[in-house]
Amino acid sequence: MSRPVLILAASLCLLGALESKAAPTLGGGNSFIAPLPLIPVVVFGERGRLTEAEFARQNGADAGDVARRHAASGIIHCGNARGAGQLTLANTIVTTAAHVLFNESGALRGDSAHCSFTASIGGTISVTAIDVESIVAGAADPYRSPPARDWAVARLKRPVEGARAYAIGAAPRAGSAIEFAARGHADWGAASALSLQDCALREMLAQGSEGTREFSFDCDAGIGASGGALLDPSGQRLDAIFVGYRSPEPSRAAPFSPRHYNFAVTVEGAFRRAVETMAGVRATAER
Repeated sequence: MSRPVLILAASLCLLGALESKAAPTLGGGNSFIAPLPLIPVVVFGERGRLTEAEFARQNGADAGDVARRHAASGIIHCGNARGAGQLTLANTIVTTAAHVLFNESGALRGDSAHCSFTASIGGTISVTAIDVESIVAGAADPYRSPPARDWAVARLKRPVEGARAYAIGAAPRAGSAIEFAARGHADWGAASALSLQDCALREMLAQGSEGTREFSFDCDAGIGASGGALLDPSGQRLDAIFVGYRSPEPSRAAPFSPRHYNFAVTVEGAFRRAVETMAGVRATAER
């Protein structure tokens, strides 16, 4: 029996970024980002992820409200890699996977002039530089570290106006309902498009030494989704971030199984404390 392949999704994000025909402009204002082709990571069926409008219809919600609730979800470009990220606790703080910011050698993928957070606020694209000196990560060498350490927090050079940052959720459990929100890897529109899907955390796979936990989950993923938000069912509280997948055939749709799944790291322990400290709020006592 072949062993499932462990992949941190930045390797695919990197390939997608190299195909991009336009790069974001730092310092604010509008910029066009060329759409990228979809390269599936691990999918479980036919087109499980939905646009904002489709997600609103499926859940009997107002499309405008869905868009406003998820304005915190954006895209992180760093060097020639691209991943997902989100404003967390403050509109100057972003969370993502460490491997979106650090390469296979453990070096930063770019400096503050080449690392940015792209948001879509009311249909307007804005790009803000990331202060790379502010980065706090579970591992600066995520490709050689346990997946539960694949998290990062960074401060933006200026606030993202018009977006409400996600709060941090309570410690999730196996079976917890989640909503996976990631911008920039959908195949039905611009690269800034948001896609959403309801699913659940499945099995706790590991406990990180700094208090984070690794869970499998059964939402679909795609290129550029690394670091994307796993939210509670309200769509307003961040429970975990997507960091990778394990599968012998990741590009083939197949049922969720112990050999074919996506996995995430919870916003707990040192990860949560880093966000709270950077946002200037009182750190949460350990449970």
